[in-house]
Amino acid sequence: MFGREGFSPTSAGVGGTISVHEVLMQVAGEGFRMSLQSIHTALTHNPVFANLLARFIQNFASQISYTALCNANYQVDERLARWLLMCHDRVDGDEIALTHDFISLMLAVRRPSVTNAIHILEGNKLVRAERGRITIRDRRGLEEFAGGAYGKPEEEYRRLIGQI
Repeated sequence: MFGREGFSPTSAGVGGTISVHEVLMQVAGEGFRMSLQSIHTALTHNPVFANLLARFIQNFASQISYTALCNANYQVDERLARWLLMCHDRVDGDEIALTHDFISLMLAVRRPSVTNAIHILEGNKLVRAERGRITIRDRRGLEEFAGGAYGKPEEEYRRLIGQI
């Protein structure tokens, strides 16, 4: 997952010319597009730019590996808390426009599992869910609920790049 702090495809950041990934926009927003040639030129002529992209790629790899770890070691409700926190880090405000179907795709679980996990978070007064929208009510509480599932890649981001 990335927002205004990142880019895709990451292969372009190391001079690559193809990507095997599909990029989906989860929430409404804007993005910028650069031609591959412009990126390669900037990488060659601007070492600061090249270094920044390399640091983002390093952090992105940390996030991906940590997601695999979380999928194997945390319950769906804790993984949902992590994922909502990651979304919250990348949007303005406390409302996130997401459907249960999309969340189930992102967490690789059945849709009813998402509904049950949201009910747990709502019961703890951490979020409020309405059709197609989740509002973060208690960010600190959500972080505590997520426990070790959230935080390590974010620490790495701050170390490599700065504040989220």
